[in-house]
Amino acid sequence: MTDRPYEIDVLISAKVIAARIEELAREIEARFEDTDKLVVVGLLRGSFMFIADLLRELNLPVEVDFLEASSYGNEMTSSREVRILKDLRGEIGGRDVLVVEDIVDTGFTLSHVLSLLKSRDPKRLETIALLDKPVRREVDISATWTGFEIPDHFVVGYGIDYAQRNRNLPYIGAVRFT
Repeated sequence: MTDRPYEIDVLISAKVIAARIEELAREIEARFEDTDKLVVVGLLRGSFMFIADLLRELNLPVEVDFLEASSYGNEMTSSREVRILKDLRGEIGGRDVLVVEDIVDTGFTLSHVLSLLKSRDPKRLETIALLDKPVRREVDISATWTGFEIPDHFVVGYGIDYAQRNRNLPYIGAVRFT
């Protein structure tokens, strides 16, 4: 699939992303103002830029952990089979947890991850997604906070890839095949 020529159109600029992350950080601080430590769980790999920028904006005591789940592989559509490729290192029982996701598309990945994490009995479990694509939703789920709602485009950049390419773009771009 990656040998198909494509171009990328800027959908959300780096400046707009940065401004929205500042707003989201204030909302998260308000929700977790009483926490002794917030466990921020990044869903790899697509969320790594988002989680790094969000953490720099949060004025809270935080611990960072990662979980890697996959339902796409190198394809452009979800297989609907979610596999956990890397689990958390730490315990979350009785703790405040914020799951950071790059994009909620069909909802299968986030639903699976939240079910797994809820079974570990966290004190509070909230979610934030940089992008939301509700038109593709197949599972009734949404993030507590969302950066941007986007139309049904295949997107790359700001940590999100197409067959391991374009993660390093500082913006969110829509893939257009030529």
